Amino acid sequence: MVNLTKSKNARGFLFLMLSIVILFISIVCLVINNRNSKIISGATIGETDEVQEYQSTEEANDIIEPDTEKSEAKAPETTITPETTKQQVTAVAAGTINNPTVITIDEANWNLTLVNSGYRIPDSYNPDLVYVCGTSERLDSKVAKHYEKMFEAAQKDGVYLTPCSGYRSYDLQERNYNNKIAYYESLGYSKEDAAVKAATIIMPPGSSEHNLGYAMDIVCVDEWFEDTDEFQWLMENAADYGFILRYPKDKQDITKVTYEPWHWRYVGVEAAKEIKASGQVLEEYLKAN
Repeated sequence: MVNLTKSKNARGFLFLMLSIVILFISIVCLVINNRNSKIISGATIGETDEVQEYQSTEEANDIIEPDTEKSEAKAPETTITPETTKQQVTAVAAGTINNPTVITIDEANWNLTLVNSGYRIPDSYNPDLVYVCGTSERLDSKVAKHYEKMFEAAQKDGVYLTPCSGYRSYDLQERNYNNKIAYYESLGYSKEDAAVKAATIIMPPGSSEHNLGYAMDIVCVDEWFEDTDEFQWLMENAADYGFILRYPKDKQDITKVTYEPWHWRYVGVEAAKEIKASGQVLEEYLKAN
């Protein structure tokens, strides 16, 4: 009888331990599944000309579909043929949001092409685009190979730099920018102030690095990205593959763009390492202020 009782107690104990192990495994699987779901969701965001740009700040909610006004008269295109790209950005004065300097790309130094609210590419610009990392996101073919090399290196370290938003067309950028202007006008901003405010979140058409096909939004377009392993890996290693954090938190007065920890721009390995070491942004590096 004693042996029978001990046997029952042993079976009960084993059953309890087995239940605990199964519960622990279930919890671990649930946590991993939730994390992977966030990463995978980034890969399904493939932006098209019919999809609105994903926003990164609280002010970016409720994008309006206004009666899009005709674009302002385009500035004349300026062909710049300096000896170096650093001279390129000072060869002509930077324009303004309403009257930008339209540039042509110096193919010898294409990787250092500067676009912002003062320097823009023409609406006729058409990069040679290729898909990256088996997703629906595209980059300029000259940049794509470097992004894929960085993606593979990160993957070996257990980090997944999922492409979220790469190239955007000029028309899509224009539509999104006009929508954002309309949003701020609806809040009481003047047309001029709304244009300036909108440009800190959505660059005017032709002034976005996404229009060039040189930049990728990685994993997501939310500020919490700075707390991820992916962001930390990029901060430590991206320069080795030619990429820089384009819009840092402490340089908003220079870039005129809100902090975007997800936005990484290709500039070439040499320039990326110099920019990282100096703590500069591209405008400072090119002496374009």
